[in-house]
Parts: sequence; structure tokens; C-alpha cells
Amino acid sequence: MTEPVGLGRLLFDHPFGRDEILVHTSETSLTKAQVIGRVESLAEKIAPFQGGLRPVAVVADGLDALIAMFAVWVTEGVFVPVNPRQPRAAIDAVIARSGASAIVTGASAQGGPGDAVHASGSAFILWTSGTTGAPKPILHSHGAYLEIIDRVLGPLSVRRDDSKAPTPNLIPLSMALNAGIYNALFGLRAGAPLVLMHRFATGEFASLVGEHQIRSTVLPPAAIAMLNDDPDVADLSPLRYVRSITAPLSPFHARRFTARFGAFVLNGYGQAELGEVIGWTAQDAKDHPDKIGAVGRPHPGVEVRIDDADGNGVGELLVKPPTELSATVVEGLGDRIEADGFVRTGDLARLDDGWVWIEGRVGDLINRGGNKVFPDEVEEVLVSLAGVREAAVVGVAHERLGQVPVAYVVGDVSDEELDRTCRANLVAYKVPVRFEQVDSLPRNEAGKLLRRMLLEET
Repeated sequence: MTEPVGLGRLLFDHPFGRDEILVHTSETSLTKAQVIGRVESLAEKIAPFQGGLRPVAVVADGLDALIAMFAVWVTEGVFVPVNPRQPRAAIDAVIARSGASAIVTGASAQGGPGDAVHASGSAFILWTSGTTGAPKPILHSHGAYLEIIDRVLGPLSVRRDDSKAPTPNLIPLSMALNAGIYNALFGLRAGAPLVLMHRFATGEFASLVGEHQIRSTVLPPAAIAMLNDDPDVADLSPLRYVRSITAPLSPFHARRFTARFGAFVLNGYGQAELGEVIGWTAQDAKDHPDKIGAVGRPHPGVEVRIDDADGNGVGELLVKPPTELSATVVEGLGDRIEADGFVRTGDLARLDDGWVWIEGRVGDLINRGGNKVFPDEVEEVLVSLAGVREAAVVGVAHERLGQVPVAYVVGDVSDEELDRTCRANLVAYKVPVRFEQVDSLPRNEAGKLLRRMLLEET
């Protein structure tokens, strides 16, 4: 059986010996030899349907998805993760759009409906978040994605101390999403074992942190909020650092998490096309606790600038990655790439002595009679109220003012108290004209808020 190239080597070249535990789940623990054995067994089943550089759709999560990802790379195929929790129609649509020549479910493989062939070096296909429209496919290469990992790993100065076992990399994220894939590969690149959570639950997360003595991990904002609100989770020691990923994190929740659990939240910023380009290091947390809430500083080699800034320095964030983007990524970005190589992110931001603060999305900015209302600022005030679990603010059309803010709130707080709190903390034009009490907010698989769906319902 052919051994994989590129990212696939991270498993085969991992520094652990054959009999060392490489992957933990809540059900089992597997040695490096056992993981490779399962990978090679599945690769033999995929091979008859995969002639190299063809997409292979993997409808799986957790350990099954991890095994399948490397099995696809052993066959020199292109990995297409598909979230099995989606409706059947959505799963079929992704498979069809990817042109997959094979479909993997669990430990079995069968032929797929397509026969697409990608360029040499192609690794896997991810999809944009769909916050502003239908998700779009993004083809990543082995080399470019490895650079994305090393871009973050380098500043963290991760080293393996052969005198003691490295701390496992806890992955409380779906392996069908970019965030899960990235952090699994990140852990292997750092020479660490992996601890996979099939589905996030606060109690299980706290138990795994203690059992495996996790000192740092990643969490999406929704998980951070869940831990903040769970009275049964009183201790997360020895956790010291949490990297917030996949969606913007409210500074309120970041400060609350640090105050409650003694673990500093290291924010970060990136996009599916670019990888993480801005972030924090552990040293930053020690030296700049006053900057909590910022997404961090540009990683080495990354350039940023603010376009068309207003009087407060807020404008669209433009980013230039440290390496040349692949042709497929460039094609997908379209007119978002400037002539000098900077990419328009669609996010509003400001710079503060090299630190980047995200203020919202360009398309989310509310223009109320000529006055700018940033939804994130209003949401920050709302979630600071005890009893408010989540909040989202959108701009609704108004005949005289153009737009006015409307707030959607998940919690148990009266409209009167919400209005009173907003008026005490915001100028009058930023106060929502009404409050809608809802059971939940629409989010995509990665936890990002889908404001467009709220507007469709308004």
C-alpha cells in the first residue's frame, strides 16, 4: 500500500513509537500501530474507486473521520469531509457538488456519483461558512495547509521534551469541520497524542481536561458560553489557556471565562481561504492582559491594513498572507483580492498599537439615519445581563431612517430591563427599537451566527 505524502505524513512520521497511545476517545484508546492499521485497512477498500487526486466524500465524524482522512491520503485522493448530522438531502448535495468518486461511511467504502480530478498536491475540500450566502467549496493543497499550521505553531514555540510525554491535544470539535481537521493535524505536527470528543458536552469536557491534564485547548465561542453558564462545572484545572476559534468571541464571555476558571482566552482570527492570520501567544497573555477582547496581532509574515477608516479608525480589514495563495483559492476569492495581494475580509476592524480589534461585518453595519451602529457593541451590552444567554442585533429597513436596530434575545429578561440596560450603556441611536424573545439563534455548523436568516424572518 502506498504511503501518503504531504499532510498524510504527519501520522506516519509522528515521533511516537508503535505501542504508544496516539488517539483517545471516550470509548477507546488506540496505539500508533493500531491507528495506522485501521488507516491501511480502509485505504484498501477505497482504492478500487479512487484513481488518485479524485475527491472521496467521508460521511463520518470523530475517530472514523480521522481514520478516513488519512486513508484517503494513502490512496492519494482528495478528502471531502461531510457532516453526518446534516439532513440526508444536504449530505447528498455536498457529495454531488464535490464530484466524489468514492463515498466512505464508517469502515466501508463504495463508488460515488462523480469522477472529478484535481491538480497534483490537492489535499481536501472545505466549505465557506455560508454566513452571507450559500457555502462555497475551497480546495486546499498539502503544502499550503502545512504552512498555515506552522504559521501558528512557530510563535507558540512548541517543543517536545523527550523526558516526559507531551500534553495531549484535546479536540472538542467536529472532525467534519475545518476547525476539527486543523486541530487534529496541528496536534500531530506538534508531536502530541489526540483526544477526540464526538460531540461537545460541558461535563465530559471538564472530565477530559482533568483526566488528561490538559493545559491548553481550543473552544468555539458557543462552548465557552456553555461552560460559563453551567453551574455544575466549577473547576477546569489544570487548564491555563483556551484558543477561541471558528467565530467572533464576545469580550464579555472571554473575561467571564478567565475570571471563573483562571484560564486565559487567546483569541484568534482567520478565514477558511487564508487560515489563521492573527492571534495571541501565551507570552502575549502574560504581557498584555489589558488587550483581552482583541483578536491578537498579525502572525509573522502577515500584513494587515484598514481600508476607508472612519473617525474612530474603524474600516474594512485587509490581510496579505505570508505566502502566495494557490490558484484555486485565488479563483474562489475573486474580486476580493487587491492588485497588491491584500485580501478584503469583509470584516470591520481597528488597529491599536499593532493589536487588531474586530468590530463586526461590513454587511452587518447598521446605518441609522447616518449614525453607525455596530451590532457587536450592542450585543456585548445585552449579554452582560444575568439571564441573557445569547443576543443578536440586525438592521431592519425603516422608511425615514434607512435602518434601525432590532435585537433577538435568548434568555429570561423583560423587554423593559433590556431597554433600560441599553440606554444606560449606549447612546440613544444604538438602542434597539424592539426586542424579540427567541428560543435560539440560527447558526451554521461551526457556530457562526447567521444574521441573514434573522433578517429573512423579520
